[in-house]
Amino acid sequence: MTATIRDAALPFTGGALTALLSPATRLLGLGEPTHGVEAFPELRNELFRHLVAHEGYRSIAVESDCLAALTVDAYVGDGTGTLDEALDRGFSHDFGAHPANRELLRWMRAWNARRPASERLRFYGCDGPLEITGAASPRAALTSLHDYLAAHLDPECDRARLDRLLGPDERWTRPAAMMDPGQSVGRSPEASELRLVADDLSALLAWQAPRLTAATSADAFWHAELHARTATGLLRYHAGMAHTAPTRIDTLLSVRDAMMADNLDAVVRREARRGPTLAFAHNRHLQRDESRMEFGGGSVRWWSAGALVSARLGEQYAFVASTFGSRGADVPHPDTLEGVLSSLPEARAVIDPGRLAAGLDRKLTPRVPADHTYFALDPTTTDQTEAIVFVKDVSEGDA
Repeated sequence: MTATIRDAALPFTGGALTALLSPATRLLGLGEPTHGVEAFPELRNELFRHLVAHEGYRSIAVESDCLAALTVDAYVGDGTGTLDEALDRGFSHDFGAHPANRELLRWMRAWNARRPASERLRFYGCDGPLEITGAASPRAALTSLHDYLAAHLDPECDRARLDRLLGPDERWTRPAAMMDPGQSVGRSPEASELRLVADDLSALLAWQAPRLTAATSADAFWHAELHARTATGLLRYHAGMAHTAPTRIDTLLSVRDAMMADNLDAVVRREARRGPTLAFAHNRHLQRDESRMEFGGGSVRWWSAGALVSARLGEQYAFVASTFGSRGADVPHPDTLEGVLSSLPEARAVIDPGRLAAGLDRKLTPRVPADHTYFALDPTTTDQTEAIVFVKDVSEGDA
């Protein structure tokens, strides 16, 4: 290891990381290389506490169902419900079971309990109501949007028609539809008509924004926009599930990350006067370069939420990737990025990508991990990150 590479690293602290960011940053994306390893959400918690205390951040958005997250935000905001209820009902992907998420909510609630409403921390989900096994029914999003509008306006579609087109939720949530387009109702006549209805309701919401905001509140209108985005995104995702084209999975991943980008963009706009936002999701969802992965014997490609939001926000978006060295018997080869970083003395380090690239004396090869759920960093794209957070060793118990 050259002295230059050693100079590219500092022990991980919130201050060491933020020193590498532009002061214009409004959305900081912190990626994790895999789910289920507690070292990364624990690191996220530590960073968020620093950002709140020293950098003026007042919100966090995580890779979880954006509608379910309203339950979490109500708990951390004013103590609605209990911690266990927020963890059980407020997260998708079973993330509520992770100890670090329990600790995050407990800390946010304690912070908010001592402060006025205007200074309280907010919790957001940036993902759609999606799981690996499929997508939710659009019912909750569509009916919430319709009911908000109907309380003040006269939308063309009445509730009876909406219920008829939606039908039973079981039609929308069949797990088999994820891999079998024939099991999906996403391109049925009813679903196609619902897409037009959702578009009409969303347009009506936008056209009447001044009236509706005055009649309700800015927060109520923002939540109506959230339901509008989610309804149209879900219907688009269901249509993608029913598609038979070879690029079907590429489309689904693109739709999902577009929903995430729209949610993050909306969060940044809502939080503009309060402070920046920390986003926490998989590296593949937050990176600037094109995302790729192997699926079903082929390669799929899509633009991540980070790439999309970066195109909109420019220097106001910052991306910090994280990765790790050893995980039990899975030890990185010395010629990989993770192998080089494993030679650093720090257990957790913040890496300056520019200094790292200047200190390398050989071309690095991509790591091939033993665990297919872990995505190693591409050593050719480190210039598209503001920083890299490296954890030298994660225990098998974190898996």
